[in-house]
Amino acid sequence: MGRWWAYLTAKLSGSFEEKADPKVQLQQAITEAQDQHRRLTEQAANVIAHQKQTEMRLNRAMGELEKLNGSTRQAVTMADEATSRGDTAKMADYTKAAEAFANRLISVEQEAEGLKQLLLQATEAADQAKHAVRQNSMALQKKLSDRQKLMGQLDQAKMQEQVNKAMTSLNEAVGQDVPTLDQVRDKIEARYAKALGTAELTETSVENRMLEVEQAQVNSEAQARLAEIRSQLGLSSGAASEPAGGELGGAAAGSAEPAAEPGPAPG
Repeated sequence: MGRWWAYLTAKLSGSFEEKADPKVQLQQAITEAQDQHRRLTEQAANVIAHQKQTEMRLNRAMGELEKLNGSTRQAVTMADEATSRGDTAKMADYTKAAEAFANRLISVEQEAEGLKQLLLQATEAADQAKHAVRQNSMALQKKLSDRQKLMGQLDQAKMQEQVNKAMTSLNEAVGQDVPTLDQVRDKIEARYAKALGTAELTETSVENRMLEVEQAQVNSEAQARLAEIRSQLGLSSGAASEPAGGELGGAAAGSAEPAAEPGPAPG
């Protein structure tokens, strides 16, 4: 059962990888890297905040130490002055106060020493956190730069795939009943060559020569008849080249009387 489940999982994962959009997967990877950087930054901020808090506690402890040290010295001085005056009651009170300040001073000194050690550890942890954030930030920037390059390569790959598909469609049949462009070209060229060959055979055939002879005979008979008509009309053979309108125009010009000259103008 375990092996079957592992096989099914691997198969589904493979099918998903084949159908998944690389652009979407790339964006998912970048989003995950950005979320990881955000979580790392938050953790680093907490470490640095702990270091700052420890530093503030140590500063307060050092301030309190200075104050307790001064109070203890003052209590001891006042107890000594009371002893000099022979005031045993105040001497006892000041001595008790000095002891209380001294006990508090010892406690705060121990607390300060502990805070110093804690601050050293917190500072080291904060430095490591800062370094980790800087390193991860550089890695994230590199991933963003790589994303831009990969996006460009992906677009180029898609464009090249479209070009390859278009070029393939020019050389391969689209379907079983659809010829390729080369096949159509060959068929058209074959028909054109056949038509040219048929035309050459028609031009050199006996029937075509017989038609030419018959047409030449008809033209000869027509020229002979025209020559006979011109002879009957008394026209020269050269007049055949002149237009009919020219002959009529010349005759009309010869028969017309000249115009009368104008008389003298009346005085």
